[in-house]
Amino acid sequence: MMWVACHFLFLLIPKFIAYLCDMKKGESSDKIVLITGASSGIGKSIATYLAKRNFKVYGTSRSKKESSDSVFNFVQLDVTNEQSIIAAINEISKKEGRIDVLINNAGVGITGPIEETPESEIKKAFETNYFGPLNMIKNVLPVMRKNNGGLIINVTSIAGYMGLPYRGIYSATKSALEITAEAYRMELKQFGIKMTNVAPGDFATNIASGRYHAPVTKGSPYEKVYGNTLKLMNEHVDSGQDPEVMAKQIFKIINTEDPKVHYKVGERLQKISVKLKGLLPDKLYEKMLMKHYKL
Repeated sequence: MMWVACHFLFLLIPKFIAYLCDMKKGESSDKIVLITGASSGIGKSIATYLAKRNFKVYGTSRSKKESSDSVFNFVQLDVTNEQSIIAAINEISKKEGRIDVLINNAGVGITGPIEETPESEIKKAFETNYFGPLNMIKNVLPVMRKNNGGLIINVTSIAGYMGLPYRGIYSATKSALEITAEAYRMELKQFGIKMTNVAPGDFATNIASGRYHAPVTKGSPYEKVYGNTLKLMNEHVDSGQDPEVMAKQIFKIINTEDPKVHYKVGERLQKISVKLKGLLPDKLYEKMLMKHYKL
């Protein structure tokens, strides 16, 4: 019995040492972090978690609303407005001399039957979820290149790995960012700038209240099914994980020498669903999704 206990302890020692090293890195960090969409949800959790570990964090929101209990710096920035992006990056780089980490977190949710979703709203979703991060990257790269390196983390979504019913537009915006970042990552290696994608599943945040919902009117052929699917989506968010899980993963990535191309963070079933997408025949996977959403 004593031998088993000693053997178990021996296995835990390397993990414990690695944990202490990570904590030490975080506690002594002087890295300058810029994170978009930090006023609530996952973004606020990440910004707070890093700031408490001595990172100098600048969190952005469309309206600058720094609260008295905030442990990080708020900067006004609208990712759909390039002049706003340029002004914020110039402000931070002028003050700090560098930006070590950019976390593209700002995003919007959008649901509804694709047929009944206004084109104007589809464009808005792409402006925030896709073109916003691209403009953030484009404008932070000269700062990072000047300092011979940096890390860019794109917060995407597990939904970006598959076309989900009544979330097709949202899935498309996140998938587009994932694929573009794969190419971008290779282009940036020559400058010592690293890039990675982190795809969260459902987390207990207020994202559901801020989503755009297509105006499915009474009598629409999608009315009943969409209503049931939307209810299921909201239940997933309500029962989601604490966003600090995501914050811890971001912390680990920042302290990783060579980050992976993709990370998936969420419930085990959600991560398995991505693997099944690559293993199962398309039609079988489609049937599985339709059964899950009761279509």
